[in-house]
Amino acid sequence: MFANRYQLPYYFIFDIYMRLKDQVARFIGIFILVLSLLFGLEMLTPVHAGIIEPFTGFIATLSAWIITPFDDAVIAYGRVLRDGTNGFAVSIEAGCNGVEATIVLIAAVLAFPATWVQRVQAITLGFLAIQVANLLRIISLFYLGQWDIDIFNWVHLYLWPVLIMLDVLFVFILYLRYISKPDDQMELNSPA
Repeated sequence: MFANRYQLPYYFIFDIYMRLKDQVARFIGIFILVLSLLFGLEMLTPVHAGIIEPFTGFIATLSAWIITPFDDAVIAYGRVLRDGTNGFAVSIEAGCNGVEATIVLIAAVLAFPATWVQRVQAITLGFLAIQVANLLRIISLFYLGQWDIDIFNWVHLYLWPVLIMLDVLFVFILYLRYISKPDDQMELNSPA
């Protein structure tokens, strides 16, 4: 059938390459589509005013609630976290509330083939992981700003954005590992 015994692996490798290329193209296409739709939705005034702003205010209030047992001079109002003693304040703006990072995670999860139950679980747990990291970010920046504004600016603009996106990547990798486990291995690892 083959003139040369070495032809078979080349056809096999080419076939695998073509299948992977199609899967990668599908992932990238869906990822970009979902990302564009969700960022577009987030930019709409009713969504921003009705969902994003109240959520950001909740994040500020939750940050103050976490800090208050250790520092009772902290005040939250709207999306602002203020120290009542020295007046230093941070305002949680768009891009600092974890919504954009969550949108990236949602787009990646929806673009990868899995069951809807697995996707909902990944999005829910990923959202929580992103918000925990974001709360650490807000609280650390609140105190860094009171200590040294130059370090605050550097950490705010360069370090924390990378750490938040690494959190998204870490959650997505955990999700990929979870969905790649065979069903019998998941049953063995689950509590009886």
